[in-house]
Amino acid sequence: MVALSNMGIDYTVFFYNPNIHPHKEYGIRKNENKRFAKSQGVPFIDADYDVDKWYERTKGMESHPERGARCTICFDMRFERTALYAHKHGFQVFASSMGISRWKDMQQVNDAGKRAAERYSNLTYWDYNWRKQGGSQRMIEIAKQENFYRQKYCGCSHSLRETKTK
Repeated sequence: MVALSNMGIDYTVFFYNPNIHPHKEYGIRKNENKRFAKSQGVPFIDADYDVDKWYERTKGMESHPERGARCTICFDMRFERTALYAHKHGFQVFASSMGISRWKDMQQVNDAGKRAAERYSNLTYWDYNWRKQGGSQRMIEIAKQENFYRQKYCGCSHSLRETKTK
């Protein structure tokens, strides 16, 4: 987000993460995003926490590994909601910070974003490579500087279970 400001790009933070479990973890992550948006002086949009819908869409994929089909469905769900919000509120472009994480498959994330954008004629998903030119390292530096909470799993209950088993 700091990079966007440095590029002179106005942006809004849209927080939609129905996958995050447990609810306490969801609250922690949401509040970190709110805090950062406030510190940057940008709008923060808090979408619903519809975890039941997430479980419904990922049913039967509980044992799928991280970066597998379950993650694709999760990304699709989250980007569909983001694209809908962007379309309804006059945004022409949307992007995601998910791809910066070395734990995520950037192509999987970007493909989901593009699929969501294709639903609307005047909407584009910006598949910028946030990892390039030291982006991942910069993310770590900002997290330390801002004293961000740093989670040890993607967020969903299945990832949490996998993390605990390891």
